[in-house]
Amino acid sequence: MPDKVLVYSRFPKSLMLRIGQHFELLDAGGKPPHEVIAKEDLASVRAMITQGSSLLNGEMMDGLPKLRAIVCYGTGYDGIDLKAAAARGIAVGHSPGANASSVADIAITLMLAAVRRLVVADSYVRSGDWAAAKPSPMMRPQQGMRGRKVGVYGLGEIGRKIAARAAAFEAEVGYFSRSRHDVAYQYFPSLEALAEWCSVLVIAVRAGPETHHVVNADILKNLGESGYVVNIARGSVIDPDALLAALKEKTIAGAGLDVHAREPYPPDELTGLPNVVLTPHVGGHTLESHQAMQDCVIANLTTFFAGRPLAYPVSS
Repeated sequence: MPDKVLVYSRFPKSLMLRIGQHFELLDAGGKPPHEVIAKEDLASVRAMITQGSSLLNGEMMDGLPKLRAIVCYGTGYDGIDLKAAAARGIAVGHSPGANASSVADIAITLMLAAVRRLVVADSYVRSGDWAAAKPSPMMRPQQGMRGRKVGVYGLGEIGRKIAARAAAFEAEVGYFSRSRHDVAYQYFPSLEALAEWCSVLVIAVRAGPETHHVVNADILKNLGESGYVVNIARGSVIDPDALLAALKEKTIAGAGLDVHAREPYPPDELTGLPNVVLTPHVGGHTLESHQAMQDCVIANLTTFFAGRPLAYPVSS
């Protein structure tokens, strides 16, 4: 009989099909498990699958007395109280690097779309303004990528791939990270220094208390009126009020955002600004990324139920 696994977050059923071939899934559909799943079934649950951004605290863990493994679908785990899990003997696993290439691709896509104003250009054609030769200040020539200074905040696996892709566009690349790495890119000792140097700041840092709203009004001011910010990490890294003010007041030139402070509800004012490119957290949403993330989930659950350490544990 397959081992029971609680699906804690809301996932499209298509993403759970492969995993469901290996385990008996108890799908809570994103609702509190005790509201939709029988008490006797939850009492025997030893492992769960969750999105890393879903809030999972000690109180929720206590409601599953036999829980010993939390497996994140994806690389992030910022919603999980790791100290509470460790105190209860619960192992936490994730899918490190599984979607790194796809997320790096969307970062570059957002950067190009923002810098070259592709959304504005698309609207200019569709509206008939181009055919009518109607002048548009948003269609004035902009600096391209050659020689542009791109700063990457966070040089993990995703950050490295972003840096390599940006360099291929003949841009200068610099970075700030918790530690210095043996790479060809220029290192900066602080986020403030990186923002002051670059004209595109790409956020690829892991979310957590230490990075909450770390990109604030001062950082955006350092970026300057010709600067752009691109976020493919977590919405919590940027102060949303400071970002909105910077975009409206043209403290910065624009932004490309795949993640948002309150998903799926970006601020209404943000959606009305022409200097912002918005996508619905689709950085890792490719066939190959989902295949890789599912492989990691299956590997983590398989090793757990075999009595071995998780294949891809979170290292805090």
